[in-house]
Amino acid sequence: MIQHYLVKGRVQGVGFRWFVHREAAELGLRGWVRNTDDGHVEVVASGDPEQLAELKIAIYRGSRGSRVDVVIEDELAESEDAQLGPFEIEGAW
Repeated sequence: MIQHYLVKGRVQGVGFRWFVHREAAELGLRGWVRNTDDGHVEVVASGDPEQLAELKIAIYRGSRGSRVDVVIEDELAESEDAQLGPFEIEGAW
């Protein structure tokens, strides 16, 4: 199962991507997290439904200093999984 999350709120500049990366890696998920140009955070995660449910709870909880207002969630086609590797933060230096 592959899920796409668009997270809106105060989620940039507060360690949110690093938080999601740690949670997803601990759950053994594949995929990525990145900032968007319009101030949101985008997450694509692949795993079993139970793992993804745990990640979703973590996303809503957020990192210290973050505020999650809205999470828009979509299921992606299984074919997208071939492009995913170990969970990573895109655009981080």
